[in-house]
Amino acid sequence: MSANEYITHGELSIASPLHRLVAEEVCPGTGVEPDTFWNELEGIIKDFAPRIKAHLATRDDMQEQIDSWHRNNKSFNAADYKSHLTDIGYLEPAVDAFSIATSRVDAEIANTAGAQLVVPLDNARFVLNAANARWGSLYDALYGTDAISEDDGATRSGGYNPVRGEKVVAYCRAFLDEHFPLAAGSHKDATGYKNDNGKLAISLANGSDTALKEPAQFAGFTGAGESPDKVLLTKNNLHAELCFDASHPIGKTDAANLCDIILESAITTICDCEDSVASVDADDKCMVYRNWLGLMTGKLKHSFEKGGRTIDRKLAADREYQTPDGGSLTLPGRSVLLVRNVGSQLMIDTVKYAGEEVPETLIDAMVTSLSAKHDLLGLGEHKNSRNGSVYIVKPKMHGSAEVALANELFERVEKALSIEPNTLKMGIMDEERRTTVNLKNAISAAKNRVVFINTGFLDRTGDDIHTCMEAGAMLPKAEIKEATWLVAYENNNVDCGLACGLQDHAQIGKGMWAMPDEMAAMLKTKIGHLQQGGNTAWVPSPTAATLHATHYFSMNVRDRQNELKSRTPASVDDILTIPLLPTGRNLSADEIKNELDNNCQGILGYVARWVGQGIGCSKVLDINNVALMEDCATLRISSQHIANWLHHGIISEHDVTESMKRLALFVDEQNSGDADYSPMSADFDNSVTFQASLDLALKGRVQPNGYTEFILYERRREAKAAG
Repeated sequence: MSANEYITHGELSIASPLHRLVAEEVCPGTGVEPDTFWNELEGIIKDFAPRIKAHLATRDDMQEQIDSWHRNNKSFNAADYKSHLTDIGYLEPAVDAFSIATSRVDAEIANTAGAQLVVPLDNARFVLNAANARWGSLYDALYGTDAISEDDGATRSGGYNPVRGEKVVAYCRAFLDEHFPLAAGSHKDATGYKNDNGKLAISLANGSDTALKEPAQFAGFTGAGESPDKVLLTKNNLHAELCFDASHPIGKTDAANLCDIILESAITTICDCEDSVASVDADDKCMVYRNWLGLMTGKLKHSFEKGGRTIDRKLAADREYQTPDGGSLTLPGRSVLLVRNVGSQLMIDTVKYAGEEVPETLIDAMVTSLSAKHDLLGLGEHKNSRNGSVYIVKPKMHGSAEVALANELFERVEKALSIEPNTLKMGIMDEERRTTVNLKNAISAAKNRVVFINTGFLDRTGDDIHTCMEAGAMLPKAEIKEATWLVAYENNNVDCGLACGLQDHAQIGKGMWAMPDEMAAMLKTKIGHLQQGGNTAWVPSPTAATLHATHYFSMNVRDRQNELKSRTPASVDDILTIPLLPTGRNLSADEIKNELDNNCQGILGYVARWVGQGIGCSKVLDINNVALMEDCATLRISSQHIANWLHHGIISEHDVTESMKRLALFVDEQNSGDADYSPMSADFDNSVTFQASLDLALKGRVQPNGYTEFILYERRREAKAAG
């Protein structure tokens, strides 16, 4: 059914696929009739669309005033600059001290530190994998990645390699010794585990028996107590499951018949309607909404072929154990799921009001919330929130006034759908500069709903470059990562979150590890996110979640946060320090070419998937053929960096076009094995993908706040129309 076939309801024109989805799948069982849903949405659009438009106009007005100041103040004075930001309302007077009052928050968000996945909601297989990544095999994660070296014959290729297997077993025994030490001896010498009158008894190779140094770490077991199938251990509110099977290929070679260790891994997952999906029309949106609904009802399933057989995926069941004292214990089998709605700047024709496109975020709020009501009412096969909350992440908000508007929207949606007040919880993404410098105020504006704040280098840097476009030429991207403002930004997010009482109520998150094949490097470096005070951080895959989980066994983040509370809070002055090329620094021709090529290749590689194939998140090879997990934020930083250097004369339009054409050939070659890929270099002028990439670079400076979606939406619709 074409996207231009609409059903009229009052002043609304509703694309028929969405109208049908709401009537036939979303509403039934919720107590909300379709007519009521559309009446309420019409009222929300009527009241909120003009206010959103006004906020967008404020963004543009502030940007113009900042641009004008820079043009008129070539001799930069930090104090005068800060005063100007205050005068125009960009920098707000800080509210008085407060603590958030969010209630009914699930433990996975309130006080369990752990890994977090972000998954595109338009891919059912990925979504199910992510939801089920609450538990992951440490043996598999180590064996299948570079986390274990291939030295000394421990290669990954071919069939099972016992040399590599021995390395995995040794690593895991060391993991057990570190986190679940024995009163005497080592897990590497264990020959058996059993429940002995409520305590875990471990038999050792020397014939002696020992116990856990901390007996309370024994949380449960399955099977017979004297010979359990599984033993459950706990540390830092996380669990590790020791699996025993004498008939298993690994277990039968192990003295204790230990065949695997299953770690509690992705504690939470953000199901994304925004940066990681290419959703531009009614059919796309219905796919996104239907998958979220399926998660909330427990009915989402996906079948696919692998190795010549059909594999069926569905949501995992909860896990049942006997407790050491003879009771029972149930642990969730799935991540607690959050949903990320789109930002308020995006318009879509899936629903029109008085013939005009409406803010997509308003439709998202209503449909995703009503879908989640199935979970609230216990209509699904599984529970997502055992405490009766719906977790909605709100991206791309600028300053506290926009957060306050989102808070009002959530209130209105709750009333419209007969949902208890403050059930809809809010995640505030600290990815816009005006939100960063007013983060305390932003949190205060939703203090009864906040369950999440986080940082992210890509979007936040893209906004910094765009906001400060007229100030001068920016540093190369790699140097921006080490700049004063970025360090202060990361610290400020934690400082503000702790000062506002997020500890034990909400997540303070850190950004994505973007290299899904570089797990050894991740294991070495990503513990830094815990040291910085983050009680969650993004990972690109279920396997990465299991490996990152080892960091949360290693460090008690709550204790680290308590240490950080006494440090001097990050300075707003440091956050406002612009990452400019120093006066007198002349970049070499090679430095300029390499930076431009890197930016162009990153844009082309991602846009080829987004515009050409409708894939919003995937592994994309960079200019060095390293696979990176990319989404729209990648485009924002790269396009803004090109736009900045173009504006300040470091590069020319000719340089950009030449680099784009040269790198398009390279990207085409990188994707030559993809049967669904459409080469760009065959016809640059008529390649929608190439022209979209060029637009992002050459028109980047005039895109509101540097957002890429305006170009992407237009070009993706063009590509779809062309078949």
